[in-house]
Amino acid sequence: MLPKVKKKYTLEEYLELDHESEEKLEFWDGSIFTLAGASANHNEIQTNLIFRLRTKLSGKGCRVFPSDMRIKVPDYLPYRYADVSALCSDIEIENLGKQELLVNPQLIVEILSDSTAAFDQSYKFTYYKSIESFVEYILIAQDRPHVSQFIKQADNSWLHHEFNEINDTFHLASLDCNLSLTEIYENVEFLPDAEKFSLIRTTDE
Repeated sequence: MLPKVKKKYTLEEYLELDHESEEKLEFWDGSIFTLAGASANHNEIQTNLIFRLRTKLSGKGCRVFPSDMRIKVPDYLPYRYADVSALCSDIEIENLGKQELLVNPQLIVEILSDSTAAFDQSYKFTYYKSIESFVEYILIAQDRPHVSQFIKQADNSWLHHEFNEINDTFHLASLDCNLSLTEIYENVEFLPDAEKFSLIRTTDE
């Protein structure tokens, strides 16, 4: 039996499929990937973050976008979906077919899952760095209180901070506002340590 040949899509085919699809689709080198549905914790964190940021930034001319916003990534074309993005400057939009792309995000946030954590922390971060306006990257765990913050420096290096206590507060340099882990994780339920350990043991065995 001949092996099944995967279809290679053109960019034009992908743009049409993504425009019509109820799911989020991403494209790379002729392949199309469906972004998996989010967990309850993921959705709580995303909703909390958008609500808190919009409240804190009200009247300051800033914009906060959910995961439906397509972000142009020069080194990972044509565009990507981030969990949250934001900027405090004039917005730049580029049209690609029927899609609108955000060109100049300053802050990008990814909420980590088991399937995406390694990619979000390495390759995707590297691709995002090709966005000229991009100056702050936030990674949020959903199984425990944990936030990683990366801030771009004048020499193009990235300063890294981690926050692991639920009462921790940190400053978002790109938006000039403070955010606490208590605000991020409101209504999020973590597994007890014993149950998490049991799941890890079961998975490893």
